[in-house]
Amino acid sequence: MLTLHESSSTEAILAATIVAIVATFIQVVISWLRSHRVENMHLITLALLVVLGGATLLFKDEMFIKWKPTAVNWLFALVFFGSQFVGGKSLVQRMMEKNIELPSAIWTRLNWSWVVFFLVMGFVNLYVIYNFSTEFWVNFKLFGLLGLTLAFVVGQSFFLVRFMK
Repeated sequence: MLTLHESSSTEAILAATIVAIVATFIQVVISWLRSHRVENMHLITLALLVVLGGATLLFKDEMFIKWKPTAVNWLFALVFFGSQFVGGKSLVQRMMEKNIELPSAIWTRLNWSWVVFFLVMGFVNLYVIYNFSTEFWVNFKLFGLLGLTLAFVVGQSFFLVRFMK
C-alpha cells in the first residue's frame, strides 16, 4: 500500500498530479498517432486532469485532484442519464447490443443501474475525502474504486448471462 507521511502528503500529491497529467497526455498522443482517433473517455479524463490537476498545482491544494473521481463519475452519470432521452437507444444498449439481445425494459434498467452506480461512486469518493486521511484516499482511489467497479460489472454479468447469444 502506498504510504504518505503527513509532512510530505501535499508534495506527494503534487508530484503524482504532475505525473498523472503528463502520462494521460502521452496516452492521448500515442492513441492519436496509432489510430488517428482518441476515446472520449481519455479526452474527458485529460481535460479534468488538466483543470483539477492544474488547480491543485496552482493553489497547492490537494482537494481539487481528490474531486476528480467524483467529477468523472458524475459526468458519466449525466451522459448515461441523457442517453435515455437522446438518440433512441441508451448508451448501454449502444455499447452492448451486438453481444446481447435484450427487451427494451431491460436495456433501460441496465442504463439506470449505471447512472445510479456512477452517482453513488461520486458520493463515496466524497465521503472518503472528507472522513479519512489523504493516505487512505489514495489507496481507496487506486484499489477501492476499481474493486467496486469490478464487483458491479461482475454483478451485472450474472444478471446478463441468461441473455447472451
